[in-house]
Amino acid sequence: MPIEETVGALAEVVAAGKARYIGLSEASAATIRRAHTVHPLAAVQSEYSLFHRGVEDEVLPTLRELGIGFVPFSPLGRGILSGAVTSTAFDPGDTRARHERYQGDAFAANVRLAERLRTLADARGVPAARLALAWVLAQGDDVVPIPGTRHAAHLASNVEAADVVLDAADLAAITDAVPADAVVGVRHPQPHLLDG
Repeated sequence: MPIEETVGALAEVVAAGKARYIGLSEASAATIRRAHTVHPLAAVQSEYSLFHRGVEDEVLPTLRELGIGFVPFSPLGRGILSGAVTSTAFDPGDTRARHERYQGDAFAANVRLAERLRTLADARGVPAARLALAWVLAQGDDVVPIPGTRHAAHLASNVEAADVVLDAADLAAITDAVPADAVVGVRHPQPHLLDG
């Protein structure tokens, strides 16, 4: 279905007072532009982390041009950047088992990258997850990540990422430790951007 029809239907829901805002998930820059002409978008969510920076080239600039908020999901690279995922022995139903990044040599290479981040985090005296989130938060005031967790202690630690101040040298060191082109494996088994 064309995005214009979908957003048009959602705009009717907004006009009826049944919703206040419209957002998209995993949309390309072209789709965002087309949708935004039908009704203003409040936010777009897409995967974004040190392990996936694909939105930086087109999507994020488009959002900023149009004044749309950005809500990154999986800002911890589906847990691997936290340093807590060190095995591919996932529980039944864990979707990460289908991801190339969590298999064989790709997983081993990505764990090594996460260890480099942990070294930087240890030097600052913070958990690796907090440093990874601080990096995402430092990408702009319009970037509001949604890290997932099942533990209250992790939630509290994640919230403290907002208090980690990173200067240009810190950001460069983090980017050097986890270069975008060093991450091994496709991030998701299906295409990632809605283009319709």
